[in-house]
Amino acid sequence: MSRMIIDLSVPMDVNSMEPSPPKIKYENHDETVGVAAKYFGIDVSEWPEGKAWAREDVTLTTHTGTHVDAPWHYWYQTGDQPAKTIDQVPIEWFYGDGVVLNFTWKAPREEITAEEIQNELKRINYTLKAGDIVLIRTDADKKLFSPEYPHIHPGMSADATRYLINQGIKVMGTDGYGWDVPFEVQGEKYKETGDQSILWASHYVGKELEYCQIEKLANLDQIPNPTGFTVAAFPIKLQVLVVVGQDL
Repeated sequence: MSRMIIDLSVPMDVNSMEPSPPKIKYENHDETVGVAAKYFGIDVSEWPEGKAWAREDVTLTTHTGTHVDAPWHYWYQTGDQPAKTIDQVPIEWFYGDGVVLNFTWKAPREEITAEEIQNELKRINYTLKAGDIVLIRTDADKKLFSPEYPHIHPGMSADATRYLINQGIKVMGTDGYGWDVPFEVQGEKYKETGDQSILWASHYVGKELEYCQIEKLANLDQIPNPTGFTVAAFPIKLQVLVVVGQDL
């Protein structure tokens, strides 16, 4: 039986309008022949047709493109335990039954509430179970190459994030630039109220509860049904140097 596979990642593209796009140095077959000949211990003139391989050198942050936020990203502890870095997170978290929740009707920059999550689950007639991977669809990925991209996504509220974790969800993701509402929305609310709890509120749920989130997903609109599919979202196992200052 054939299986449909849908790529849910954005391209690693220097033209994307995320604030930290990749830097890519492209080398063609002519440009690498010197290095190739050196590796093989021969003269450049001896390399077949004077052409070697094409390659790309990529410089990026761990939050460039589609990526997983590990518990360590949110805070140095989860509850009273050291927060896991991405190489410490159980790999089985990232393979499981998928659930797409459709919030394309939300206005840009609005928060998605816990009640709205519950209402959407009722609409699709689904009860979450431990190990499900929940994907929040906003269609913000369609603006990846527009200056609007980092500023338009609806974001998850802290209560909505906490609700999902309490249902046994360890991995959740969004096709928006970030999990919270856009940075400037949080900043504006903070300036109005002076309430620091507004800042990075959904991410900071990770101070108390353990979970991972995937940011900058894509193509959630191509998944034909809200359930009944499998998600594989294995992160790069980057070894992280953990240094916790005494002031923490």
